[in-house]
Parts: sequence; structure tokens; C-alpha cells
Amino acid sequence: MAINPDDFNEPVLDYNFSNTQTISDLIFSMSKAGGFTATKLAKARNLLQLQFNQLRDNNYHPEKCLNWISFPACLCATGTRGFFVEAIKQKKFNIISTTCGTLDHDIARVHKDYLHGEFELDDIELGEHGLNRLGNVIVPNSSYGEIIEKVVLPALEEIRATRIKETGLNGTDLWKGFGTVELCWELGERICDESSILYWASKHKIPIIIPGITDGSVGAQLFMFRQKYTDFWIDVLADEQRMSDLTWVAESSNALMIGGGISKHHVIWWNQYRGGLDNAVYITTAPEFDGSLSGARLREAISWGKMRPNAPNVCIEGDASLILPILGASFFS
Repeated sequence: MAINPDDFNEPVLDYNFSNTQTISDLIFSMSKAGGFTATKLAKARNLLQLQFNQLRDNNYHPEKCLNWISFPACLCATGTRGFFVEAIKQKKFNIISTTCGTLDHDIARVHKDYLHGEFELDDIELGEHGLNRLGNVIVPNSSYGEIIEKVVLPALEEIRATRIKETGLNGTDLWKGFGTVELCWELGERICDESSILYWASKHKIPIIIPGITDGSVGAQLFMFRQKYTDFWIDVLADEQRMSDLTWVAESSNALMIGGGISKHHVIWWNQYRGGLDNAVYITTAPEFDGSLSGARLREAISWGKMRPNAPNVCIEGDASLILPILGASFFS
């Protein structure tokens, strides 16, 4: 690509804080001030606004517009969970890809608080006191595993009894078509708390896909339930069928992806079958040179057919627990 010096004609402007009244004003100023990541944040806000407008204008219909969001569970142990809750409440996205820990933290925090800590705390001493450290968040045993065991196993008993009554099926046939989407909706129906991701996803019937459903505390409860009912299973291929059905017919498909791993890969993987994503924002702290999916920039996905070559996109290198609240204040306040 030849460089034309005349193309560089937009001056870098200093912030004028006397004219900055809102978060949206600040983000707009970032687009003019530059400063490395600030420019990317401003671009991300514009791309997300396009995604949200498109979904709204198409009456939230997934065949017209499919808006994905993917994220790892760790953010749901922090107040950043509030970004996801509000985005789902306002139906900014109509399909979610995440990890099992998201269910763990969402259920646990409905019942008990997590606490502030520090990265530098003594982990051996914390363990002796029944305190688990997740970065600088402290998760007491009484606020996590004990709660999930009390909540999930009785819920599974109710779900099983209801399915037997409504379908007349038994054995392994009882669970055919019951994937993580259905599991999340069933759990969400039993949560009467508007601070919950599961609550809003169930209320709006927004699919939550958990490809690695056994990789967490809820997954351990599913395993324990299978010890009692050996015919119990989660139909993860039903989830894959749902994603296939949605992506094949979607007229446009957009994404906000936070972090990498299995939740990000399921978004870009299924979108390759329709020629790639049409609009994407990616937030990551991972370096590109390690070859991981977390580090892979969106331009790499183009080579796999998972991003359209001309699709608008941006990758923000930074901490999502800082970036998402700024974007949320701009969109939701």
C-alpha cells in the first residue's frame, strides 16, 4: 500500500476539559487527542454504537442482525459484571459466549458478597483462612462453592422432574436438546435478582453458550448430579446446532469480544461459515507474539475467513475492567 503524505491531514488536539461534561464528551475528545489506546477506545465506541443501532433498527431479530458478546468469567467476579448485566438488560446483544465460571460468580454473588483484596497478599495464609484470591478480589469459601452446591443441585432436581412431567421421556432421551442455553435459562428463571446476568438472559431469552460447561463449580455440580442419575447429560452439540442455525441465516453478524480462549473462538469459528464477522471490537491484555488466541489480533482472523477483509474493527490493548465501565457510562447512563 503506497503512502500519500497528503492523507495525513488531521491535527492532534489537546484535551479541553472545560468542554468535557460527560463520558461521551471525553471519548469524543480522545478521538481528537489521540494518545495510542485512547484513539482505539473512541473507535470502539463508534463501532459498538453501529452494532447497537443495527440490532435495534432490526427489532432485535437474530436473522437480520446477530450481535455477539464473549467474555471470560473473571470479570464477573468484579463490578464489571454490571456492564454485562446492563447490556443484556437493554438487549444490546442477542447471543452470549462465555465460560462456566460466569455462572459460578453470577449465582454466588446473588447470595453473598465478594470482597476487596490485593494482588500481593500471602496466598498460603489466605488458603488457611478459607479465602480464595482471584487477582485482587477475595472469594470466601462461604461465598462460592458452598452456595453453588446449595443452589444448583436442587435446581437440577426441579428441572429433571419438570422435564419428565412435560415430555413423558426418561433415560438419556430426557436430555436430548438440553444444552447450556437451556440450562442457563432454567437457572435464570430461579433467580429473582435483577443484578444477575442469568436473570436477564432468561427473561429476554438471550442464548448463553458455555462451550466448556464442565470447567467450573457449576460443572462440578453437573458431574455430581450424574452420580445420582447416570443417564443425565448436557447436550453441548445442541448448542453448536443453535450457533450454526443463527450464523447461517444472519444477514449481518457483529461482535464485542473480551479476552480470548474458548468463548472468543466460538464466536469467530461459527462466523467463518458465513464469510466472517461484519463488525468487531476486541479487548485484550495478551501480547501478540505468544501465538495465543488471546493475543491474536482481529486481522489474523481475516486470514482464516473469520473476519471479512473490509469489516470495520478495532483491538484495544488494555484492562477490560477499566475499559468496559467507561464504555458503559457512555452508552447506559
